[in-house]
Amino acid sequence: MVDEKILLEVKHLQKKYGGNEVLKDVSLSIHQGEVIVLVGPSGCGKSTFLRCMNGLEQYQGGEILLDGVPVPREEKDWPVIRQKIGMVFQSYDLFPHMTVLENVLLGPMNVQNRSREDALKEAQALLERVGLWERRDAYPAELSGGQKQRIAIVRALCMNPEIMLFDEVTASLDPEMVREVLDVMLELAKQGMTMIIVTHEMSFAKAVADRVLFLDEGIVVEENSAEEFFDNPQTERAQRFLDTFNFEK
Repeated sequence: MVDEKILLEVKHLQKKYGGNEVLKDVSLSIHQGEVIVLVGPSGCGKSTFLRCMNGLEQYQGGEILLDGVPVPREEKDWPVIRQKIGMVFQSYDLFPHMTVLENVLLGPMNVQNRSREDALKEAQALLERVGLWERRDAYPAELSGGQKQRIAIVRALCMNPEIMLFDEVTASLDPEMVREVLDVMLELAKQGMTMIIVTHEMSFAKAVADRVLFLDEGIVVEENSAEEFFDNPQTERAQRFLDTFNFEK
C-alpha cells in the first residue's frame, strides 16, 4: 500500500568519475510503501545511483533527503543512515567463516546493540519466512546461490530499514535459483516494504513495480507506471530497449 508520505527524495544528483559524468541531474521521490524499479542498458548509471543513495559513492552535485531531512555527505554519518537504507548486492557479501545465523545476528547485535534474545527472535521469524531456519547452522559455502541471496536479504531486513535497495540481486544466479529470490521480494512488496530495485528481469519488474524509471546515459529518459511503461512506452529509446527482450520465430 503506497502512502502519501515521501520517504526518500533525490534532487538533481550528479556523479562523475574523472571527466566521465555518470549521472546527470537525476531526481527521484519515493513514497512510503512504493516499489520503484530502475531499468536501462548496462552502464547507464543504475547501480551507481543506488550506491549514491546508500553512501557507497560520493556524488558531486544535488542532495538526498530521508524523511525530509538532508542526508550528510560525511562518511562518519553513514553507518547510522545505512540502518535506515538497507542494501542487497548481487555478490551476497556473507562472511564465509560465520554460520547463517551468525551472519544475520552480527548487525543487530554489534551495530544496533540489541540483545541476543531480541535479535534471535527476529532472525528466526525472518529465516522461517524465507524457508531457511533449518539451515541456520550452515556456512555460506554449503548453500546454493539462491539460498545465499535470501540470507543476504534477511540480514538486511534484520536491521529494520525504512527502505531497501536491491542491486541486480539475481544477476549471478542460475536461472532455477532466480525465482526463489524474486518470490521473497514480491512478498516484501505485498507487505508494504519500500523498495528501489535494479533488475534486468523484465517480467518481474512489471509484476512488482508501482513505477518504472528508464535510465540511459545518466539521465531519466522515461518515468511511468509499470503497466504504461511496458505496454505503451512513450519514448523511442525505451521502445528499442524493450524490443531487445522480445523474440519472434
